[in-house]
Amino acid sequence: MTKQRTIRREISLQGRGIHTGADVQVCFKPAPINSGIVFRRIDLLGHPEVHPHIAHIGDCVRCTKLVENEVLIITPEHLLAAVAGLGIHNLWIEMNASELPGFDGSAKLFVQALLEAEILEQEAEVESLSLDAPVSVSSGSRSLIALPYEGFKITCTSSDEHQFHTQHLSLEITPENLISELAPARTFIFFEDIRPLMDSGMMQGAGLDTALIIQGKSILSKEPLRFPDELVRHKMLDLIGDLVLLGKPLRAHIIAVRPGHTFNAQLTQKLVEHFSERASGASKSLSTPSGPLPVLTETSMDIQRILNLLPHRYPFLMIDRVVEFKGQQELRAIKNVSINEPYFQGHFPGQAVMPGVLQIEAMAQAAGILMIREAHCEDKLAYFMSCNKVKFRRAVVPGDQLEIYTKILKNREGKIGLADCQCSVNGRVVSSAELMFTIVEQRVSH
Repeated sequence: MTKQRTIRREISLQGRGIHTGADVQVCFKPAPINSGIVFRRIDLLGHPEVHPHIAHIGDCVRCTKLVENEVLIITPEHLLAAVAGLGIHNLWIEMNASELPGFDGSAKLFVQALLEAEILEQEAEVESLSLDAPVSVSSGSRSLIALPYEGFKITCTSSDEHQFHTQHLSLEITPENLISELAPARTFIFFEDIRPLMDSGMMQGAGLDTALIIQGKSILSKEPLRFPDELVRHKMLDLIGDLVLLGKPLRAHIIAVRPGHTFNAQLTQKLVEHFSERASGASKSLSTPSGPLPVLTETSMDIQRILNLLPHRYPFLMIDRVVEFKGQQELRAIKNVSINEPYFQGHFPGQAVMPGVLQIEAMAQAAGILMIREAHCEDKLAYFMSCNKVKFRRAVVPGDQLEIYTKILKNREGKIGLADCQCSVNGRVVSSAELMFTIVEQRVSH
């Protein structure tokens, strides 16, 4: 049997958060047997703790976030991958800010620090989780399958939407392989995503020294690639870190096709349910407060359903009814334009015209409904981020019925979406735009 392990002595690191841009000091401390991995926010009153578990998963846009009792930990996945890959089971992690340092976008410095602190074997044995049947999640071209296996192995395929950078790797996850093959692999981002993410308040500490930037067929970085297939190696690193949210080490062979933080969380959730059902003999998971939402099957939405889904209220709700869904990625909605709309008092007296920005807002609300529905996250919000290719062709006046057509063009990890939208009156297009938006938590405290 494998023994639990911690570190022999405490060690500290300083750095900057990739997303918040805040300077942070992190101190790793030895922890007694059965303590698990525990984050402590020493900058907050009472030094509240956050325990890495799928029950505490928060927003997964571009990184993993943990929220416990409204205390936030941002970007723990690289550190958690280092901890899990090195076989450390008990560790106290003290931080004086919400986000772990990003360093060069890899787990390399975390691994070096933990090795310098020396890994210490403890008396108690490790309780790991072993599968007796496959567990999987899939969505479009993405899939994650966990197969019964005596060790821990990942076979991963990483690919962008244009398939310019398709990479494949299969690797047994051992401390030696983590140190040499995965920990140095850096995070990456697509060039077209940078500005929208920065506009939404993310990536405030990012640069060419913290991530690889993919622009078309090119990969930009301050130093050469560390591996020819560095992208897929980093995807595997993220997956190792995200699976720590199971709460116990997993023995399985993971076959991953285009994984990401949101998708990794879905597999972790399903694994938790699998082990809970097996332990209790019940057909329903009791291990977390709530399971993932079911796939929505309605073909339309009335105003009450829309009010349940969107936070908007009078006078800013711009959707009266969703008339039709076409699969999970297209919808047609309507907005009845009445002379009683409050904006007509000033736009314009004697010649009422619906403002173009409100037509864009109607498109954004329709796209938000579609994104929330497709990602099965009705407890979250769709935030409008940017618009491109905006055109206004005809005036919309009182008495018109605005028909809004929305189609999802891109969906990155169920969290950032690009939609093609247009508004029509009597079958004639009056406005159109491409909109980008993101799914966020309704309320998170730092």
